[in-house]
Amino acid sequence: MLPTQTEVPQRRGTPEDSTPVISVRDLWKVFGPKADKVPGSEELSGLGRRELMDRTGCTVAVRDIGFDVAPGEVFVVMGLSGSGKSTLVRCLTRLIEPTSGEIVFEGENIRDADPARLRELRRRKFSVVFQHFGLLPHRKVLDNVAFGLEIRGTSRAERIQRALEVVELVGLAGYENAYPDQLSGGMQQRMGLARALAGDPEVLFLDEPFSALDPLIRRDMQSEVIRLHREVGKTMVLVTHDLSEALKLGDRILIMRDGKTVQCGTGDELVGAPADDYVREFVRDVPRGDVLTLRWIMRPAQDGDALDGPELGPDVVVREATRAVLAAEKPVKVVENGKLLGIVGDEEILAVVAGR
Repeated sequence: MLPTQTEVPQRRGTPEDSTPVISVRDLWKVFGPKADKVPGSEELSGLGRRELMDRTGCTVAVRDIGFDVAPGEVFVVMGLSGSGKSTLVRCLTRLIEPTSGEIVFEGENIRDADPARLRELRRRKFSVVFQHFGLLPHRKVLDNVAFGLEIRGTSRAERIQRALEVVELVGLAGYENAYPDQLSGGMQQRMGLARALAGDPEVLFLDEPFSALDPLIRRDMQSEVIRLHREVGKTMVLVTHDLSEALKLGDRILIMRDGKTVQCGTGDELVGAPADDYVREFVRDVPRGDVLTLRWIMRPAQDGDALDGPELGPDVVVREATRAVLAAEKPVKVVENGKLLGIVGDEEILAVVAGR
């Protein structure tokens, strides 16, 4: 049996364990006349998109969103076209001005930042990688990557040295003197990542960075982001409409619909305990054994159960545990920090494999 929505298993290493890098509270973005009247009005804020447009001429792109992003976390924002995900991320960097709400970055509400402070934050604290690479066509790879450092006022020798380091990091060594139009789409995206990393930002915002790439190149770039995150440990906020990409890259996933949060959680929480039919439909075709962990399928040990079988941790993915469980003569014990949490046998494994 999988847990119900009210029985979501407790997990280790969740964002509550540390002070968030980003905290978003009550964030709204409304387009249209007198947009600032909508969030504060109990009547207007409760209207659906069509009714609000008919009554006020306004459109709500982001509606009362709140979440935290922990240091080193890959936080994914996903949804279908028009869900508000790209607008949300642009609000986080104030590329789009929010209508109301709070965006706290390392303890500072950046909605209060004046233009000079905002430029400083963008130059030194966070970088953005867009779907369209925005490379400078007349500059070679090395100068493209070093451009942000040049704007910052870094000496040429220092910025070239840093650019060489990140060019090698993203796998473009040997292409330092190539121009963007001499590179493939995947290599151009690597250049965009290198440019974003060159300034050593605290947070990387990636807005559907791979959606214009061919499937094989896209897969390679996803693996590249995983490798870079493992090596440099940057906090990342990634926008995507692709659930498989979200599950592959994200520590937690925020699913949006019509500007609102539908559910926010880890991949196994979304698959194991979808908040509603919308999320349930989203995750319907996900191979459950590739996402769910033993924490989700274990059952309590009962009197008479043999408790001398092998041990596995609760966060082992079902697919990775299948062979060990099926090969064991007795149920596998699920143990964390020396404490027995439950047991898993053939029946629990086969239920997930069969999609039940």
